[in-house]
Amino acid sequence: MNTFSEGQYDAVVIGAGHAGCEAALALARTGMRTVILTLNLDSIGFMPCNPSVGGTAKGHLVREIDALGGEMGLVADRTALQYRMLNEGKGAAVQSLRTQTDKNKYHTEMKRVLEHTQNLRIVQGEAADILVEDGHVTGVVTSYGGVFSCRAVVVATGVYLNARTITGEVIAESGPNGFSRATMLTQCLMRLGYCVRRFKTGTPARLDGRTVDTSELTVQPGEEVYPFSFMNEHVPPLCKQTPCYLTYTNAQTHEIILGNLDRAPLYNGAISSTGPRYCPSIETKVVRFADKARHQLFLEPEGADTTEVYVQGMSTSLPHDLQKRMYRTVKGLENCEIVRYAYAIEYDCIDTLDVLPTLEFKKVKGLYTAGQVNGTSGYEEAAAQGLMAGLNASLALRGMVPLILGRNQAYIGVLIDDLVTKGTDEPYRMMTSRAEYRLSLRQDNADERLTQIGYDCGLVTKERYEKFLARKAMREEVSALLEQRADQKTADTLVQKHGQPPLSTGVSYADLLRRGISLSEIVDCFGILSDVPADVKLSCETEIRYAGYLKRSRDEAERAKKMEQSPLPADIDYFAISGLRLEAREKLDRVRPLNLGQAERISGVSPADISVLMVYLSMKK
Repeated sequence: MNTFSEGQYDAVVIGAGHAGCEAALALARTGMRTVILTLNLDSIGFMPCNPSVGGTAKGHLVREIDALGGEMGLVADRTALQYRMLNEGKGAAVQSLRTQTDKNKYHTEMKRVLEHTQNLRIVQGEAADILVEDGHVTGVVTSYGGVFSCRAVVVATGVYLNARTITGEVIAESGPNGFSRATMLTQCLMRLGYCVRRFKTGTPARLDGRTVDTSELTVQPGEEVYPFSFMNEHVPPLCKQTPCYLTYTNAQTHEIILGNLDRAPLYNGAISSTGPRYCPSIETKVVRFADKARHQLFLEPEGADTTEVYVQGMSTSLPHDLQKRMYRTVKGLENCEIVRYAYAIEYDCIDTLDVLPTLEFKKVKGLYTAGQVNGTSGYEEAAAQGLMAGLNASLALRGMVPLILGRNQAYIGVLIDDLVTKGTDEPYRMMTSRAEYRLSLRQDNADERLTQIGYDCGLVTKERYEKFLARKAMREEVSALLEQRADQKTADTLVQKHGQPPLSTGVSYADLLRRGISLSEIVDCFGILSDVPADVKLSCETEIRYAGYLKRSRDEAERAKKMEQSPLPADIDYFAISGLRLEAREKLDRVRPLNLGQAERISGVSPADISVLMVYLSMKK
C-alpha cells in the first residue's frame, strides 16, 4: 500500500462516538491541533442503543463532564425530548437526571459542534496502524494510506473492532446499526502489547410507533427538573416534553422464549463472549428470574421527527420470526410492526489493567484509550473517559501535570480507578453503589467540585467560569439566608403540623431543615428563595441536613488521601518483598499501583499486605 503524508498534528483521535467526540474536543479546545478519524461521518455521536442520556449514576457523570467543560450535557439539553429525575423519592446522593433524547438531532448537533471547533479536523477513514518509535507514539496510518504524524493518540473505537452482529442464525460481520466495522486495528493493539478480549452487548427492536396502541398503557410524563448543563437554567415546560409509556411482558412472552432456547444464540453456543450483567437480554431475565411473572418495558420515542419507538428492557438476539411473535404478546404491541430487528453485537476490547490512571498505555507514551474499548458500557461512561483521555493527552503535550481525579472528587474518578485498579471481566457500568463518597459526589454540586479544576486545565471557558463563580456566590448567599431566624409564629405552626412540640425559642430555617422539614415546604411556607435554581437549593439543603455525615465522609477521604501520598516505585520487585502473600505479589505486579492508596484497592491485596508494603517503604527511606 502506498502511503502519503496527511500532515503534522498534535493528536489523533480514533473513533467519533461519545468517547471520541469528548476526547477530540478536549484536545482541540486546549489548543492542540487534532484530527478525529471516523469510519463514517454519519456515525458521529451516534446512539446505537437507547436514545437517552443519564440515568442512575450516569446522570452524575454527565453533570461532571459538563462541569469540567465537556460537551455531552450541552448537546443532551439541546436535543432532549423528555426529562425525568430517577430515585426522586430517595436522598440527594442517589437522585439521577435522565433525558430521552432525539437520536438523529443528537448526532447532527454533535457533528455541528465538531465541525465548528477550531484546531479540529474531521476525516472519514479507518485507522490501520499506530506508529511507535522508541516507546512513543509518532503517528497513525489509515486504510487508504494516509499518515497523520502526531505526538498523542486516543483510541476510542467503541464496539466497532472486529464487530459482528448476531440475530438468531443470522450472523453479520458488521458494526452497530449496519455501519461498517473496523478490522485492522486489533492486530496493531496486540502487537503493541495490549491484552485483547471479547465482550458483547445488545439492543432491542425498534417499532413503528403508528402500530403501537398506547391507549391502555401507563403514561410516563416528563418532569420540570433542572437541566444537565450548568450553562442552562431551565428545561422545556411539560407541555413541550414527549411522553413515554410503561408496559410489561407476560406468561405468553416467557413461554415463547423458554420454548425456543435452542434457537437463542445466548444459550445454543453461538455467543460465548461476556455480556453486561446489569443490562441483560430478555432471554437472560426470563431464565435467571424464573419466579417473576412479568418484566417492565418502556416504550420510548427515538426522535421528534420519526415514528421509531425503542423498547427499553427487551434487548434480544432471538431469530427474526421469534422476535415478531414475542413482541406481539406484549400489551399495546399486539399489532406492532418491527422496523429494525434486535441484535447482539460482539467486539474486541482491552484489559484496562494495562492502563495508567491517566488512561495512557503503560507500555507506550502518548497512547490513550477511552470508552467501550476499555471494557465499559454506556454513552456516559464513554464520554467521561474520552474527556479525561483527551485532557490528559493535552496536559502531557503542554508539559503540565496530569489530571487524576480521586474517588472522593468525582464519579469519573471512581470509574477510572475501578478500571485501572480492579479491571473488569464484563462490560462495566457505573452505579451509585460503587462510590463510597456518594453523599459528597452529588449531581447538584458537580460544578463546585470540578469547574475550578477544568478551568485550571484550560478546558473551562471564561464564560462558564464566570457563571460558576456567580453560582458559588449564590450558594453562599442561600446558605447564609438559611441560617437566619425564621418568623417564630409561622415556624411554630409548621413544626406542630409535623407532629413536633411547640417551639420554646426562635429557630432558623436551617434548624427547621435539621428537624426533617423539607426545603420545598419551608420555601412555600415562608415565601423565600423563589428565584433560586432547584439544584442550588438542593445543594444547600443537603449540606445542612447531612452536615454530620458529610464531615465524616470528608474525614475518611482525608485518611485515604494520605495513603495516596505514599508513592510506590515504578520498578519495585514485588516478588522480592518477603511477607507478601503470593496472590498479592501477582496482583501488585500486574497492576503496578502508583501509591499505597491504589494498592489497597486491588482485589486480592489484604490490609496485612499493605502493612508489609508500608514497612518496606519505611526501610527504603
